[in-house]
Amino acid sequence: MIIRQSVRNRRSKTILGDGVEAARGAATEECSVAAAAVAAPIPDLSSRHPLREHNFRLFFTGSTLSLLGDQFYFVALPWLVLQQTGSAIAMGTIMMVGAIPRAALMLMGGVLTDRISPRRIMTVTAWVRAILVAGIGLLIWLHLLHTWELYALAAAFGSADAFDAPAGQAFIAYLVKSKQLVAATSVSEVRTELATIVGPVPAGFILKELGLAWAFFIDAITFLFIIGALLHLPDPPPAHSVKKPIWHFILEGFRYVGKDIPLRSLMLVAVCINFCLAGPMVLGLAFVAKTKFGSPAMLGMMFASMAAGALCGALLAGIWKIRRQGIMILLVALALALLLASLGILHGRWSFPAVLFLMGAAAGMANVQIDAWIMQRIDPAVRGRVSSMLTLGAMGTVPISMALAGLLIALSLKLMFLVAASVLLVATMAAAAQKTVRQIQ
Repeated sequence: MIIRQSVRNRRSKTILGDGVEAARGAATEECSVAAAAVAAPIPDLSSRHPLREHNFRLFFTGSTLSLLGDQFYFVALPWLVLQQTGSAIAMGTIMMVGAIPRAALMLMGGVLTDRISPRRIMTVTAWVRAILVAGIGLLIWLHLLHTWELYALAAAFGSADAFDAPAGQAFIAYLVKSKQLVAATSVSEVRTELATIVGPVPAGFILKELGLAWAFFIDAITFLFIIGALLHLPDPPPAHSVKKPIWHFILEGFRYVGKDIPLRSLMLVAVCINFCLAGPMVLGLAFVAKTKFGSPAMLGMMFASMAAGALCGALLAGIWKIRRQGIMILLVALALALLLASLGILHGRWSFPAVLFLMGAAAGMANVQIDAWIMQRIDPAVRGRVSSMLTLGAMGTVPISMALAGLLIALSLKLMFLVAASVLLVATMAAAAQKTVRQIQ
């Protein structure tokens, strides 16, 4: 019995030993697989180009087609106003009627973007604008259009822009990851520049061949592409559950920016870039072309050079990976100020296009980097309000820039360029004095 029991024990030990060895082997194999999985590099999705992200690609495609359609509107509206009234003054006042509600309602647009949803705001404004331009096209088709309806169209479009602009900027920041914002801003800016260069040509051809009504109909149709894209995209998570008065939300946005030194410093630089270039580039370059060269072709060449530079600058900003982002923004703004000052002393026919190309490249790089960094920096709960403040600062100062440029040109062209450059230089130096701005990565 003892012998049989010992044999039985040895057999059980052997079986147990085999099981243990098998278990050890399986465990070792599992550990090896786990170690291999840990050792295998995990793909960093934040480093992918944003166009590889389905949601951003869908939004980008829809908004691009809509933007191309907008070129028909931009070409057809001035032509329609001149055909309807024969007055350049009427054209200017209609544009002003559109600018007033755009500036007055911009901050409210930012508040509603944060309180409701940027996607819903953009969907509603797209439907409103599609119906408006289709209605104008129908009135033209039926020969029932009156001048007052053009004023109403401009006011309605300006109001829609006040809500759409901050919503669009905030929505892009939701569609991509933080590290993808520079590339997303770059490709969006490049798209906009290309649309403004390429779009007016077919728009003018359609206008000539098919008439004004079809230009507005085509614009209305292209709004359906961005509407379709927005309907298939998700809503950002709600940022506010407690409803507060609108004025409280506006003040909250201003306080948020005021407490953040690098944020308010770079926003000031961005506003100054737009302020110092708007009037001097439109009025100053026209004066240069008239007095120094006596050629409208030269004016067109100068505008084209700056547009081409802006396109290259925006493209470079998305490709060039920069670690010291704050230093780069400050250096580009400084270069822009110096180039702006040099326009007052240039004389050669080719020197102006060359300098303007460099200015466009510098402005394109600065705008992309600043806009992307701001969206990376701010809390998602205030994206709409900060975007509206930035847009208002850029667009709302244009009339002031135009007026001051006109007054200074009457005194001296050199003085006008020098004053504009000095304002930008002071804003850049004030930002550079802040250590937190220089340390932006």
